[in-house]
Amino acid sequence: MPLNTLLFIGLGGNEILLLLFFLGIPAILWLWALVDLLRSDFKNSTNKLIWVIPIIFLPVLGALLYLLIGRGQKVTTDIK
Repeated sequence: MPLNTLLFIGLGGNEILLLLFFLGIPAILWLWALVDLLRSDFKNSTNKLIWVIPIIFLPVLGALLYLLIGRGQKVTTDIK
């Protein structure tokens, strides 16, 4: 949709920035958490399944909780 069409239906620059802030940032956060979860190995294999549920059903809160708490449960490989 061209920018002229967006401006015609009442979406100006401020509204587009607000939409990006309230929809774009949570979507990126959710995708980041989901991709990080699916690419990681965990000490207990059921932890991955347990973290998928809040990330999918509580997108913003689940992603924040995973990024703050769940990343500490991953198996780390130290390459020397």
